[in-house]
Amino acid sequence: MSSIIQAGFLQTHPEFGAVAANRTQAKFLWGERTADLLVLPELFNTGYQFRSLAEAQNLSEPIPDGPTTEFLIDWARASGMVIVAGLAEREGDTLYNSAVIVGPRGYIGKFRKAHIFDTEIQFFQPGNLPFTVFDAGFAKIGIMICFDWRFPETARTLALQGADVIAHPANLVLPDCPQAMITRCLENRVFAVTADRVGTEQRLPEESLKFIGQSQAVDPDGTVLVRASEDREEAQGVALDLDKARNKKINGHNDLFADRREDLYRIGGKG
Repeated sequence: MSSIIQAGFLQTHPEFGAVAANRTQAKFLWGERTADLLVLPELFNTGYQFRSLAEAQNLSEPIPDGPTTEFLIDWARASGMVIVAGLAEREGDTLYNSAVIVGPRGYIGKFRKAHIFDTEIQFFQPGNLPFTVFDAGFAKIGIMICFDWRFPETARTLALQGADVIAHPANLVLPDCPQAMITRCLENRVFAVTADRVGTEQRLPEESLKFIGQSQAVDPDGTVLVRASEDREEAQGVALDLDKARNKKINGHNDLFADRREDLYRIGGKG
């Protein structure tokens, strides 16, 4: 089996609350392109800036039995792709900022955002699922969501579990992430595909959010293979040679994971 796969991302500009229209627009934006793996942004179907808990509850859905997961499964079956996409998940009375992974055979799994950003805490509980690597057949795929990038343990945990690619749905407002993901890939020798959104939301009078775009794919050497614009909807695809992520050697003497000094990685030691 070839180690080369085709990965893609969508950079969207959702209309807040227009769930069905946002789903349709995402599929239209991708068009007839082909890929093995497609990553969509965080909260791609709803938009980001909720005004109240009641609004967030109304726009959230169960996973995997909700209409958006069913839409993505139908899309995956028709296209042959594995799709990772972010949406608001409702489990009982509890809401999570989640991502679902589906494929041609149906539902594969989900991840709940671990590190909740800023005012999201008013609506979403911190994720209670472990960082998991999902076997898509052609690749081992880890998932993190937006602000999870800020914590290096996230990518390292996924890489140590054998992730070839980290799928990273995002709604980025801070400027640092695109460059920081270069480091995340370099320090773990892993691919990452960040799918961000564009546009501005100002649904609260005291807070205007401008999303930075710049969705991208980065390779294990820290090379940006493709980076989108800061302000336009885009669909991009790129070839990834997964053998690069599976080889953790830096040179003839050093291996990124074998050389880890777990005996020294502790707090409070004395020299």
